[in-house]
Amino acid sequence: MIDLRKGILVLAMAGFGFAANAQEVIVKGMDLWRVLADVSYDIQKDEFGDLFVPIFGKDTKDIEGKYVEVEGFIIPFDGMFKPTQLILSSLPISECFFCGSGGPETVMEISMKEKIKYTTKRVKIRGKLKLNALNPDKLMYLLEEGVFTGLADSSY
Repeated sequence: MIDLRKGILVLAMAGFGFAANAQEVIVKGMDLWRVLADVSYDIQKDEFGDLFVPIFGKDTKDIEGKYVEVEGFIIPFDGMFKPTQLILSSLPISECFFCGSGGPETVMEISMKEKIKYTTKRVKIRGKLKLNALNPDKLMYLLEEGVFTGLADSSY
């Protein structure tokens, strides 16, 4: 059904094979990375020295547990890229947190539902956002139930 008065295209979900429990995406694209950039750090001590514990901004906390769509570049760590477990960066590899000038707020650890093929192109992945302030062995932004939704820019 098309409701032109509101400018909204509404599809009958059963007729088009969409899952009835599909989750609405709250934030996507570069807007998501802007929200995630609102983070500060509390320096604490552990047995290994200083530990930087993230303090997430209000807008970031508000979207925790919600479905988002992130755009970014797959980081191809030697021997670490797995088609269902990957790291995505908002910046190209030459500028990312691990290789360039980006901060820890520019990368996200992703658990995919299905395998994804490696590409140097910017991709879009949808999933549920989880914040991590407690486990220093993981990144502070985690995306669970990841689903590849396409390339972020058709000009590639």
